[in-house]
Amino acid sequence: MLERDVERYFRKAVAAAGGVAFKFVSPSHRGVSDRIVCFPDGSTWFVELKRPGGRLSPLQHVFAALMGRMGQNYTVLSTTEEIDIWLTNRGS
Repeated sequence: MLERDVERYFRKAVAAAGGVAFKFVSPSHRGVSDRIVCFPDGSTWFVELKRPGGRLSPLQHVFAALMGRMGQNYTVLSTTEEIDIWLTNRGS
């Protein structure tokens, strides 16, 4: 499975859950997450999508740590199973 397959599944699954997934590009800040997801309950998530077995770059690790320090919702997903579990448990 390629990263674009994971992204396609992710977009459809988020929409089916009532959310909106925005593709995010920040030219002046490398390493930011691929997607910003907003749900009707008001929650917002920064989501990094990877192909199965893919790894975060050093700058993506920095961004993940920053989101943790800022108290933001952040996750890395790389399979359809992980996406389904995240959608089921994201409020837990």
